[in-house]
Amino acid sequence: MGSQFSLNGKSILITGGTGSFGKKCVEIILQRFHPKKLIILSRDEDKQYQMAKTLDMKKNPCLRFFLGDVRDLGRLHRAFEGVDYVIHAAALKHVPTAEYNPIEAIKTNVLGAENVLNAAIDNGVQKVVALSTDKAACPINLYGASKLCSDKLFIAGNVYSGVKNTRFSIVRYGNVLGSRGSVVPHFLSLRSSGVIPITDRRMTRFWMTLEQGVNIVLSSLGLMKGGEIFIPKIPSMKIVDLARTVAPDCQQEYVGIRPGEKLHELLISEDDGPRTGNSTNILSLNLNFSGGQTINLEETVEGLFRMDLAMPVTPMINGFHPKSYTN
Repeated sequence: MGSQFSLNGKSILITGGTGSFGKKCVEIILQRFHPKKLIILSRDEDKQYQMAKTLDMKKNPCLRFFLGDVRDLGRLHRAFEGVDYVIHAAALKHVPTAEYNPIEAIKTNVLGAENVLNAAIDNGVQKVVALSTDKAACPINLYGASKLCSDKLFIAGNVYSGVKNTRFSIVRYGNVLGSRGSVVPHFLSLRSSGVIPITDRRMTRFWMTLEQGVNIVLSSLGLMKGGEIFIPKIPSMKIVDLARTVAPDCQQEYVGIRPGEKLHELLISEDDGPRTGNSTNILSLNLNFSGGQTINLEETVEGLFRMDLAMPVTPMINGFHPKSYTN
């Protein structure tokens, strides 16, 4: 890590902070920095209680646990007071759940994003990085469409903020190995049954580890000028290969693609390709239409976090290393 960017002495708030990403993000921030405040905002009382038990609150007096929902603008206004940086990870993320409960997904993923945007601007937050998904690139399901709408709101926030200095950027990536809701724990839980359900033998997905996800988000927080979508270069693999590695002795049963699923996800649409900058480990899709400052990836990425996006995913899936880096 270089001297250009540090979270020392800063107040950081993570929405959805008790989720898989939030917990790993808190762990890494506490390892690397000495923030003034590190606020975990989530709506789940029990998860906050369980998370607090795993952390040394005396050793880390900067920690704060705030109960709240991104749907509640008033709560966000209070929570964002004095905050320098916001990492927005709260979302309804499961494709079938969003398909069956579309209005609830919109309330959290779209209206919740609007609330985060307004609360950040009104409280003078310096930077907001919002987590997105590969499903927001050419979406065919409601989850992806809601996250695309969320992305558009945050990008437009750089103009909407007016004379305020709050800046917004996006980090977009694929599936996270071992996270809550990931297919890997699901496959592991089914090994004893002898049968692993596979939607389609051709299906592929992009993968990264939780640590890689946190690294790209923290790196982007330092890199951003406002209006970028940061996209890590991450591998993809066939789901059948993943299942064969996780459960080599199990039979694979093909069950068909669920509503809203694609055979292959995208990280960047064909139309967005010409606006995408390229560096060793990261792509930057610049959607800043305000005429504001843009970044030079090759000059800026050096000296910030070593994202180590090429780190093997071997420990997560028992020795399998994906060979394909494109879908």
